[in-house]
Amino acid sequence: MTVSRSEYCVIACAEAWRDNGEVLASPMGLIPSVGARLAKRTFSPDLLLTDGEAMLVGLDGTVEGWLPYRRHLTMVTGGRRHVMMGAGQIDRYGNQNISCIGGWARPARQLLGVRGAPVNTLNNPVSYWVPRHSTRVFVEKVDMVSGVGYDNAAGARFHRIPRVVSDLGVFDFATPDRSMRLASLHPGVTVEQVREATGFGLVIGDDVPCTREPTAAELTLIRDVIDPDGMRDREVGA
Repeated sequence: MTVSRSEYCVIACAEAWRDNGEVLASPMGLIPSVGARLAKRTFSPDLLLTDGEAMLVGLDGTVEGWLPYRRHLTMVTGGRRHVMMGAGQIDRYGNQNISCIGGWARPARQLLGVRGAPVNTLNNPVSYWVPRHSTRVFVEKVDMVSGVGYDNAAGARFHRIPRVVSDLGVFDFATPDRSMRLASLHPGVTVEQVREATGFGLVIGDDVPCTREPTAAELTLIRDVIDPDGMRDREVGA
């Protein structure tokens, strides 16, 4: 079966939660949400999912337990949650900006605001999802640090950025100085395309693998069970 770009992105997001055990998955965005549910249905059955408010839910949305705010905060500050957030900007060390574009005193654009990004990134693993990889997002230096990157996280016990997933590939920080590395390319994407769409020098090995293929069972789950309406293709072109 032909696999769409959006389905490779779902697989790449799902892999962020592999071997996480019993942690709270907090995906922000459609494709990360599909990925988290796919991970729970397949290789990470111990993941905990929520309704985004105050309940733990099963795969079909059935309420399985209460998640009061105090318990949620305990999970956040103890490394028991793995968030996948978006990014208005992200730099080579994983600093993320969702607050403003331009100088703080007079920004050109106001975004969401810092919100919980500092606490998320300092206290539990955080991955990122970028549906449109460009030099406007992957920048040399973010205009404001919302999510904390490796160069600003000294002493943070639970700080970790497992991966960044974009519509072009998968990126990690498995380098000596914790700068961003191209970990895999989605099929059909070239290294040169990634270089041209990135505003800083990525670490790129001699033989970059392709993002793994979904299994037939995973494709069936994505297409027929988790996202039968094909909403994933609205976030990333088919």
